[in-house]
Amino acid sequence: MKNPSSSSWVAYTDGASRGNPGLAGCGAYLCSPEGQEYREFRFLDQVTNNQAEYEGLLLALTKLTELQADCIMLRADSELMIKQLKGEYRVKNANMVPLFRKAQVLLKNFSSVQFEHVPRAQNKIADGLANQAIDEHLLLADS
Repeated sequence: MKNPSSSSWVAYTDGASRGNPGLAGCGAYLCSPEGQEYREFRFLDQVTNNQAEYEGLLLALTKLTELQADCIMLRADSELMIKQLKGEYRVKNANMVPLFRKAQVLLKNFSSVQFEHVPRAQNKIADGLANQAIDEHLLLADS
């Protein structure tokens, strides 16, 4: 796999669903070419794991657009999502089509986009953020 150029932003994204579908969250860990780090997470309520994965991607793409990123490397441990984004797999699930289409629109904001499937072990920060979204929701619900 090619390394992104030093002018690329790197985004790790993940989604988590407890129950599939169940309580879910998404997270994004972004690194600028200068080494600045951004951590984003959001609670999603009742969705599937695949929907949560796409929501993590959308969270990252939205923040990268706000930050005026130009070249991006997207890394995720969802092989399905990465292959769909690369055009290797079709998006068949009706619940996934709107999320895929939103991603396609947001991806047009960047001059260069690369996708990389990474093992879970390399996606721990984004995974932690996705789970933090769920955990914080549960803590608020209990108080």
